[in-house]
Amino acid sequence: MNIAVIGASGKAGKLILNEAMDRGHQVTAIVRDASKLAVKNITIIEKNIFDLNTEDLHKFDVIVNAFGAPLGEEQAHVDAGHHLIKLLHETNARLIVVGGAGSLYADENKTIRIIDTPDFPDVFKPTANGQARNLKELQETDKLAWTFVSPSAIFDAEGERTGSYKTGKDVLLLNEAGQSYISYADFAIAIVDEMEDAKHVNERFTVVSE
Repeated sequence: MNIAVIGASGKAGKLILNEAMDRGHQVTAIVRDASKLAVKNITIIEKNIFDLNTEDLHKFDVIVNAFGAPLGEEQAHVDAGHHLIKLLHETNARLIVVGGAGSLYADENKTIRIIDTPDFPDVFKPTANGQARNLKELQETDKLAWTFVSPSAIFDAEGERTGSYKTGKDVLLLNEAGQSYISYADFAIAIVDEMEDAKHVNERFTVVSE
């Protein structure tokens, strides 16, 4: 597949980029600053996400949105997501969004979101709210193939690549140890698996380590 990763120099984006390359996909990195890319032998589009246009994206089978706004900014995630929806509207490209855990539900009846629980850190609420609003807009879009992927509550940048995870839909998952945990490396595996298998088109899913 011909894949583009927006935010390919970020913590999630670079691992998704590497995972897709390792599996033999044709991958393009879309970054604001190409000097921050560890991988050099790759096609690069050096642009801010808000400056991307249809011509930049029309050739890709899958576009991964791993855009990360500065901590404390809510609207940036909303605006970035809206811009991509407009660009990809009624195209054949599929959009896969790296989301957050805050919009997941804490209970099977889906009455309480993680972001609304007492222990959710205030510092992360703007990001979580922005990502939740992006998800809502995707759910209301009927002319775009999309997937929104929420990690576990503990999203570990230093964690190991085990290749072992399980998936759910809209409710926070716990593993056998009672933890909501996923490493960035295993999350990247789940993203590329979804690119290849397309099991969650037009819906959100979440992953937890086993």
